[in-house]
Amino acid sequence: MLLAGLHGFITGAGTGIGRAIAHEMVREGADLYITDLDGPSAQQVAEETSALRSGAHVYAAQLDVRNATDVMARVEEAAQRFGGLELAMNNAGVSSMARVVDLTEVDWDFNMDVNAKGIFFCCQAEVRLFLRQGRGGSIVNTASMAGKKAAPLLAHYSASKYAVVGFTQALALETAADGIRVNCVCPGYVRTSMQEREVVWEGALRDMTPEEVRQEYIRSIPLGRLEEPEDVARVVVFLLSDRAAYMTGQAVNVTGGSIMF
Repeated sequence: MLLAGLHGFITGAGTGIGRAIAHEMVREGADLYITDLDGPSAQQVAEETSALRSGAHVYAAQLDVRNATDVMARVEEAAQRFGGLELAMNNAGVSSMARVVDLTEVDWDFNMDVNAKGIFFCCQAEVRLFLRQGRGGSIVNTASMAGKKAAPLLAHYSASKYAVVGFTQALALETAADGIRVNCVCPGYVRTSMQEREVVWEGALRDMTPEEVRQEYIRSIPLGRLEEPEDVARVVVFLLSDRAAYMTGQAVNVTGGSIMF
C-alpha cells in the first residue's frame, strides 16, 4: 500500500472528488482526518472509509476553510489524534457560472475565498505543523483544468484556480529544502454533483440542454469519456506517496487529454 503507516488530513471530502480521494487514501493504508463544510457528509464518508480497511483510524469534523482559526484548530487536532501528520490534501472548492458583464462581487468573492484563500489557510497551517515536526511532508491541492486554460462563463473560477497553481508552485520553492513537497492536480470534466449543476447553468446561458452541454464536453476529450472522481483520486495518492518523491511544484493534468500542457 502506497500510504501505509502514514497519517493524512483532507478538506472538502464530503462528496465527489474529495470523497473518492478519502476512500483511496484509506485503501492505500493511510489513517485519515476527514473534513467538509457539511459535517454530516464528512461523518458519512468517515464511516464508509473505516469499512474499507481493517484497523483504519478515521475521524471526521466540520470545517469552513475560509476561517483561518478553525483551519489551524482542525489541523492541530488531527495531528494530536495521530501523533503527527505526513499528508495533506486540500480539496475544498466551489464553482458558479456567469458572463463577466453579469458577474457579481458576491460570486467573485465566494470563489476566491474558498478556492484560493482556503488553500492558503490550509497550506499555511499544514506547513507550520510540518516544520515543527521536522520530518517533511506531502501536500496536494486541487486546482482545475480551468487553472491552465481559461474557460468562458468561468472567469472568476478560472482566476481562483490559476491562483492555486501559482501558489502551489511558490510554496513548493519555499519548502523544498525542508523536505516538504507541494503539488496540485488539475481535473477536467469530472462526473460529480458539481458537474450536474454546471451543465444546467451552462445550458441556460448558452440556450442548450444539459445533455447537449455534456456531449460537447465528451467530444472535447481525446479519451472519449467523462472523468470519474476515482481517476483523480489515484493520481492524488501517487503524488502524496514516496513514488512521487522527486516531484514538487507540479500542476498535474488529469483531463483525459483535454489539455496537454
